[in-house]
Amino acid sequence: MKRLLLAALMFTTVAVSGQGRVDSVGVMTPEGGVPALGRYKVPKMPWGEPNIQGTYNANDLQGIPMQRAQTVGTRYRLNDEEFTQRVTQRDTNVANDNAMDFTLERGEEFEARFGTVGGAVSPPPHWLERSRNVSRVSSYVIDPPDGRIPAVTPAAQAAATQRQQAQAGRRAQLAGVEADWTTDRSNYDRCISTGVLQSITPKIYNSGSRIVQGPGWVAFQNEMIHETRVIPTDGRKNVGSKIKTWMGNSVGHWEGDVLVVETRNIKPESAINGQPLSDEGVLIEKFTLADANTLDYRMTINDPKVYAAPWTLRLPIPREESYGLFEYACFEGNYAMRNLLSGSRAEDQRRAVSR
Repeated sequence: MKRLLLAALMFTTVAVSGQGRVDSVGVMTPEGGVPALGRYKVPKMPWGEPNIQGTYNANDLQGIPMQRAQTVGTRYRLNDEEFTQRVTQRDTNVANDNAMDFTLERGEEFEARFGTVGGAVSPPPHWLERSRNVSRVSSYVIDPPDGRIPAVTPAAQAAATQRQQAQAGRRAQLAGVEADWTTDRSNYDRCISTGVLQSITPKIYNSGSRIVQGPGWVAFQNEMIHETRVIPTDGRKNVGSKIKTWMGNSVGHWEGDVLVVETRNIKPESAINGQPLSDEGVLIEKFTLADANTLDYRMTINDPKVYAAPWTLRLPIPREESYGLFEYACFEGNYAMRNLLSGSRAEDQRRAVSR
């Protein structure tokens, strides 16, 4: 009980009222609305381009939903009651992470191998990362103003239904086997990619990103799955539509202090918020600083074949230069895929003998 109380005290954030206050994602506008893009004067690199270089950690954006709760309406910031509920949910998650019965349920063998849960090197606290500061941002989506993703087109909905039916049929075909081949698992399970959007949003751990600049180039590195996009900023055009990759092809240019990046040619298997884009899909990403310590990242998804209207999301990602980006050695340590497939082969043999 003492351990649970200590965890709750350590992670509790006090809700404050008033206008113009500072939270974990930058100074609020007087009315609490979406900050204007490019309001902060960004310092320059030696060659004259804006300096957005640095290390950023999205961990404190946990708890923000992609879409806004309809009860919040068009408010970009939570009120005090809603904020308190979010803090309580975070503290509950932390307390559950450290709950003693997590170990007791698994018996003495688990405890002997991993130690008492709640210790410095035991799961889930060892693996899961919880937000230290809770954000008042009501949703990632800022446009439409109600924070809701527009409806998908009838053709996209029909394609989604077809995919769901195919997946259900495949699960029935596997008949209880976890995976018969690698393609039965997600891109994430296979250490391939989390995609353009999910590589930026916070995760259960490894939510860091790093921007490194050179004359005419920007490199954007994500810690999870160790993906790096090297983006030219010299005004060149995007490549032809026949060349598709997991992260698409990105080209950028500067508009004042804002880096504008056009990303096309994303493989259909690399979905955006669970929805594959069509050959007409384009992402317009905008990078700048909201203040000295906050990366203002925005993405507009525009695909008339998939969505009834374009929609935009914003992630105000705190700068954290002391954060250490670690190698995500997923391939070297990904024994899950090998074990799943070897288990499938063993099950094949067992069923062949039992016939």
